[in-house]
Amino acid sequence: MKLRTKGRAENINETYIGRIENKDLENGLLKLLVDENFSVTLSNEYIPDSTHQVYNINNLTDFSVGDVVSVNSQGGVNILFRANSFHNTLLFTERCNSNCLMCSQPPKDKDDTEAWFNIHSKTIPLIPKNCVEIGISGGEPTILGDKFFRLVEQITDELPETSIHVLTNGRNFAKNHLSKRLGQINNPNMMLGIPLYSDFYQQHDYIVQAKHAFYQTILGLHNLNRYGIRLELRVVLHKQTIDRLDQLSHYIYKNLPFVEHVAFMGLEYIGYTPYNFEKLWIDPYHYKDELQKAVLYLTNKGIRVSIYNTPLCLLNKESWVFARKSISDWKNEYADECMQCTVKEQCGGFFRWNLKTKGDFIKPILS
Repeated sequence: MKLRTKGRAENINETYIGRIENKDLENGLLKLLVDENFSVTLSNEYIPDSTHQVYNINNLTDFSVGDVVSVNSQGGVNILFRANSFHNTLLFTERCNSNCLMCSQPPKDKDDTEAWFNIHSKTIPLIPKNCVEIGISGGEPTILGDKFFRLVEQITDELPETSIHVLTNGRNFAKNHLSKRLGQINNPNMMLGIPLYSDFYQQHDYIVQAKHAFYQTILGLHNLNRYGIRLELRVVLHKQTIDRLDQLSHYIYKNLPFVEHVAFMGLEYIGYTPYNFEKLWIDPYHYKDELQKAVLYLTNKGIRVSIYNTPLCLLNKESWVFARKSISDWKNEYADECMQCTVKEQCGGFFRWNLKTKGDFIKPILS
């Protein structure tokens, strides 16, 4: 499915954000309610009696009643929150203070923080109160500065029962006052997912392409823990991280035993990865033993561990219990070989763009 589409706008002079209230596919139209006195029609064809509309939209089936949607004067239509999905993330900015070799969404050097703040401050009150989890991502979301904390506070107030998962590189939390401010929001449903790629500072800094990043991240983790912030570590698996996976798992236990969760993540073939493929690519089949060793070590030390983005047939069977169906539904697909696999329903499959680099070891499991 597509989260963005484009049509032709009529009498749309600014960006409007509303919720889909009616869906009439038989007549090829949707009603986007912006407020009680203002609505926008989204349709396949021009509607003569509709004052505000975006028409010539071909994929109305991607929308559902309850979705939060933005429309703009250029006819752009963007689904900001999907009511029927558990995989909703708010993109806070496309700027970043790192430049990782395998970044799936390469940073853009433009100040978009005010624009995204305005969008999300209007989106958050429209999200259903029974939302189970919402993600926050970037770029680096803390680049918003004060606006980052204001949006987190808004989510906490509007959605007090919703789990918040913030993806951040953690570097800005080396500044103690920022960690303290996040702790003062006092949301027990919030967890920060922070990448750590090596126990060796030069290797981590090389992967994220930022000097002093390792020490900033480690200090940030300790500062956040001081103020009671729940923490997850994320380790992307590729040629630059596999050699020291064992040392990294020991480092985590000895120096960061307070983290709640460690996620070992398969490489995503998008963004910078295709350009750095020779530096990064190693078939998951070839590191399955090293991965199992790291997973079992941390598990035996009482740290919860998961394996993300990796098909079961590329793991040792002993590792299957740690594998999660982690790929968001709108970008999740399976290879042809998977169709006859007896454990397909347990398996997380692929990012759809990873199918072109799925390697030589994908095979159906028939027992």
